[in-house]
Amino acid sequence: MNLILGSIIVFASVLGGFAAGGGHIAALWQPFELVIILGAALGGFIIANPMSVVMASLKSIPGLFTGEKYKKADYLDALGFMYDLFTKARKEGLMGIEGDVEEPSNSALFQKYPRLLKDHHATEFISDYMRLVVSGNMNPFELDNLMDVEINTHHHESEAAAHAVQRVGDGLPAFGIVAAVLGIVHTMAALGGPMSELGTLVAAALVGTLSGILIAYGFVSPISTVMERYAAEETRFLSCLKACILANVQGYSPQVAVEFGRKTMGSGFRPSFSELEKHLRGGA
Repeated sequence: MNLILGSIIVFASVLGGFAAGGGHIAALWQPFELVIILGAALGGFIIANPMSVVMASLKSIPGLFTGEKYKKADYLDALGFMYDLFTKARKEGLMGIEGDVEEPSNSALFQKYPRLLKDHHATEFISDYMRLVVSGNMNPFELDNLMDVEINTHHHESEAAAHAVQRVGDGLPAFGIVAAVLGIVHTMAALGGPMSELGTLVAAALVGTLSGILIAYGFVSPISTVMERYAAEETRFLSCLKACILANVQGYSPQVAVEFGRKTMGSGFRPSFSELEKHLRGGA
């Protein structure tokens, strides 16, 4: 939603201001300049990045229109699941949750929280570490360090696409200059012709510079910032799960263990203590 609204504001401000100053908007339509700029930027993007990053960047596009991946309801469901899982382990023993963590898709406990089950990374994170807990071969300090390594690795991988897109944004003004120089070359080749034609060619060349700068700072760089924020949000979500699991391993009750997770949340997502308690009672 923000992407659409922001894009409308950018276009309205630039085109509206240009038209209000007496400019002719039709003069800005130079499709071949866009072919040069966007084609060169795409080629450079493919050269600079492994195909995994290219594909990750493309896959992230739909998420730009759907908004933030994690909302308060997702955090509440995650805490509700962790509470139920820890409660089951306390009642039935760790072997009682072995089936849940081995096959999450077939687990009635996971299926009770479809938002969490749809999140592949979160589901895998919980399953992997609770499997280690069930095996009983790791102490809390080892588990903490291992979780940190995985979360940091995942965060860097998630940010790779955002950084790649940012580098494209940094290069777009230069590609705009390339398009403008090519336009000037075309203009110089037309010297001796009608002055009106020369003016049109010079205007088209200048549109190349304008387009490169506008696309870079009006769209691509802000999009890379959004992608980076989404990567950070996923890291915070995994950190919440980590806090719950570690608290449980250290012997805290299920209620207190999920409270550790609640404390890791940002203010925009964190439910109050009574709100979480109400949710846990409703999910029990």
